[in-house]
Amino acid sequence: MSRKAAVTALTALAPISWGSTYLVTTEFLPPDRPLFTGLMRALPAGLLLLAVTRKLPRGAWWWKSAVLGGLNIGAFFPLLFLAAYRLPGGVAAVVASVGPLFVVGLAALFLGDRPTVRSVLTAVAAAFGVSLVVLKAGAALDLVGVVAGLLSALSMSAGTVLTKRWGRPQGVGALAMTGWQLTAGGLTILPIALLVEGAPPALDSTGLLGYAYLALGNTAVSYFLWFRGIERLSASSVTLLGPLSPLTAAVIGWVALGQALGPVQLAGMALAFGATIFGQLGGPRHPAVRTTEPFTSTERNSQEFSIDREVSGVRR
Repeated sequence: MSRKAAVTALTALAPISWGSTYLVTTEFLPPDRPLFTGLMRALPAGLLLLAVTRKLPRGAWWWKSAVLGGLNIGAFFPLLFLAAYRLPGGVAAVVASVGPLFVVGLAALFLGDRPTVRSVLTAVAAAFGVSLVVLKAGAALDLVGVVAGLLSALSMSAGTVLTKRWGRPQGVGALAMTGWQLTAGGLTILPIALLVEGAPPALDSTGLLGYAYLALGNTAVSYFLWFRGIERLSASSVTLLGPLSPLTAAVIGWVALGQALGPVQLAGMALAFGATIFGQLGGPRHPAVRTTEPFTSTERNSQEFSIDREVSGVRR
């Protein structure tokens, strides 16, 4: 397996993990607490990574981390949950699946990546495939929900592109950067959750187990793999892995909840999965890790060793 294929496979584990969020939320967590759930996904995971890496931002990276954390986590989670509550699940998933199209446009604006017919058609095919999997006949539209869903996709797309543009400081690993963003995003959600939903709910052992899974595997590890993938792959390649999330959710619903998958859903899964695979073909084999300062050869080797050690730890 090539190095690019290995990085792509690891990055794909993030949206696959996110596909389990619906099952965990509905079966393990208290109902009607979306902001608290977003808070519990982000802040404990961020604080844990800060404790493990023992690195804090310096200089401009205080505000850059706040911006990235706000876009990728702090704004994304509340808007996503608002869309999910205002729209049927299928409609919300279809609205969110336009993210790759946003990334194509934002990458042209901020990264100088010229849009190609291939990238646009691949993003459209992926969104159409997702719509076949999750969209039900007679699904109702809600203007607030649609706007929230589009803004959530735009927020995550902007965060993806800016993460690619800014890279990370010299000597700081992807694990520490993930901790900065999760903490910043969690602190953004905290006052909103307290204001809108009030005091935290009482939790039983099932709820604690569900939140522990969301914070650790579903967020800390998954976002580390996601942000690391953004560094090493093109922005459009990474975002085209996003459809794996609703596809995974559909498979889990079929296996664990007995939800039917008919011929149309299966055709949509094949189309979306094919677009995801096609979106990974071509392009640079292994983009260099972007940092805000130039490396010497010794520092570059040290940085690469640090990243590889982090990945080895995740694999274990």
